[in-house]
Amino acid sequence: MSPRTGPPSYTRNRTGGGRPGWRTALVLLLSVVLAGLVGGAIGYSIAAPDATESAVERIRAEEARRDVAQITALTAQARTTRAELETLLGELDPALAAGAPPADADRVARWQATMRTAVERHAETPSGTTATNVARGALRGAVDGFATAVDLYAAALPLPAADRATLLTVVQRQRTDAATAWSVAAAQLDQINIDAGNGHQHVYLGGHAGEGAFTPDGAPEGHSDD
Repeated sequence: MSPRTGPPSYTRNRTGGGRPGWRTALVLLLSVVLAGLVGGAIGYSIAAPDATESAVERIRAEEARRDVAQITALTAQARTTRAELETLLGELDPALAAGAPPADADRVARWQATMRTAVERHAETPSGTTATNVARGALRGAVDGFATAVDLYAAALPLPAADRATLLTVVQRQRTDAATAWSVAAAQLDQINIDAGNGHQHVYLGGHAGEGAFTPDGAPEGHSDD
C-alpha cells in the first residue's frame, strides 16, 4: 500500500460558520461610533447658526441700540425747540394779525437769533434708521421754514405800508406751512418713540399749530400701546 502523497479530500473552512472574531467586532464597533460622530456633527452644523448669521444679528442689535439713543436725543432737541417756538409764535402771531402795528426791530432781532440757534441745533444729520431719518429731516425742514418766516418779517419792516402788508401775507403762509410741517414731524417722532419702547412722546405746538396741522392723539405721555 503506497503512502498518500496528495492533498486530503477535505479542507477546513476557516472563515465560515461560528462567531465573528474580535477584530471583526472591533471594526463594527468603530463603524457605529464613527457614524454617530459624523451624524452629530452634521446635525449641529444644520441646527446651529453659522458665523454670518450670528454676525448679522449682532449688527442688528447694535443698530437698534444706537437708534434708540438717537431717538431719545432727537426728542430732547425737539422739546427744546418746541418751547422756543411757542414763545416766538406767541409774539409773532399777534404781529401778523390784521391791523396790528409792526413789531419793533429789537424783538424781531431776538426772533431771528432764536431761529438761528434752532437751525444750528437741528443741522446735525447722523445716519439712523429710515424712520428716524424721516423724523429728523422733517423737524429740520420745519425749523428752516420758521426761520424763513421770521427773516421775511424782518425784510418787511422797512417797506412802505402797502408793500409791507403784501409781504406779511407771505409771512403768514410761510409760518402756517412751517407749523404744519412741524406737526407731521411730531407725529413721526411720536411713532418712532413708541416703536423704540419709549411710549408716546408729544412735541406738538398745541394752540400755535394752526389750521390743518396734526394734533396729539390723546394718549398719556410715555404710554405704550402694547
